[in-house]
Amino acid sequence: MAYSKPAFAAAAPRVGAAYTGLARSAAGVCSTRPAAAAAAAAARRVATPPRTGTATPTAKLFDWKKRADENYAVVEGDIWTLSNLRPAPGSAHRKKRKGRGDAAGQGASCGFGMRGQKSRSGRPTRAGFEGGQTPLYRRLPKYVGRPMGPGHTKKEYALIKLSTLNCVEDNKEADAEKLREAGALTKSCHKYSKVVGGEDLTAKGLTVKAHAFTKSAREAIEGNGGNCVVLPKTAPAVKEPVAA
Repeated sequence: MAYSKPAFAAAAPRVGAAYTGLARSAAGVCSTRPAAAAAAAAARRVATPPRTGTATPTAKLFDWKKRADENYAVVEGDIWTLSNLRPAPGSAHRKKRKGRGDAAGQGASCGFGMRGQKSRSGRPTRAGFEGGQTPLYRRLPKYVGRPMGPGHTKKEYALIKLSTLNCVEDNKEADAEKLREAGALTKSCHKYSKVVGGEDLTAKGLTVKAHAFTKSAREAIEGNGGNCVVLPKTAPAVKEPVAA
C-alpha cells in the first residue's frame, strides 16, 4: 500500500524521537527542493547572543521589623561609620516594665520570686559571700610583704631606677613628673615615688626629688655630687595670695 507525503507525515506518531525523525526523513526524501528547504530552516534559526559578562548577585540588609522603610539598611558607599551604624534586628530590646501589674510580664514579684532571702528589699548578701562556705578571699594565701585588703597601711611606690636618671643632664633637677614628660618613665597608678638602685649612675650633680630613697640609691647620687630631696607624704596646701 503506497502513502503520499502528506498522508505519511500525518500517519507517523509524534510521541517518540524515532517516529518524529522518520517523518522528517520521509518529508525530506519526498521533497523536490531539499536545498531550498534547508536554507529556509537555517534562516528561521535565531542566533543566541554571546554572554559578555557575569552578573554579580546582590543582597540588601533587611530588617523584618521595618519592611515598610526601604531606606533603613541603605548605606551610602557601603562604608559603615559611626553615623550610620544600627543594631542588628532583634538585638535591641525595649526596657522591661517591672511591677506594673501581671499583664506587664514582670508584675507583682518583679521576677525575684515570692519568698526567700533574695526576694527581700536591699542587698541580700554582702560582697564576697558564698552561702556560708569559705569565701575566695579567705582561701587565697597571704604573702609576706604584700598588702591585703582595703585597710592596709603599707604604702606602695612607683619605682625609679638609677639608670632612668642617666637621661637627665648634669646639674639639673629630676623628679617623677619631669621624667614622665621626657618619656623616660611610664605612667603609674601609685601616688608616691621611690628611687632604687640598679645600674651605675653616670649623671653628675643631680638634685633628685622623691618620696623615698634606698640606701644604695642615696649613696650613688650623693657620690656623684648630687643631692636627695625627700618629698613629704602629704603635700602642703598652696596658699592663695590675699587680695589687697
